[in-house]
Amino acid sequence: MKADQLPQRWRSTAGALRAVQVAFDVSESVMEVVRRTAFESNLSQPDVVRTILGLPISRRAKRPRLTVSLSQEDYQTLGQRYGLDPKNALAIKERVLAELLAFAQGAEGEDQEQDAE
Repeated sequence: MKADQLPQRWRSTAGALRAVQVAFDVSESVMEVVRRTAFESNLSQPDVVRTILGLPISRRAKRPRLTVSLSQEDYQTLGQRYGLDPKNALAIKERVLAELLAFAQGAEGEDQEQDAE
């Protein structure tokens, strides 16, 4: 389908629809350097690779988010841990988010304590 045949709201993404994700098998040392560079530059790993290759990167705002794959067994475990119905994925997600926030706040507190020493 040509870009001018797409619905108006999809036309801006026509190029992305044609893009193909490419994976590279690399050593752990290469992965570590790319990960560290991404972290230190506040970029995604794909943006670091695009920068290395001299390709443009999109600077549009991205939602900062973490992802994790959860199996049905994981929901069972988390439901039990939080005292929730394992089928209530939204409630479990909210509790996981709260736990991640508490983890980050605890880590920030530890960093501040170490800086004070």
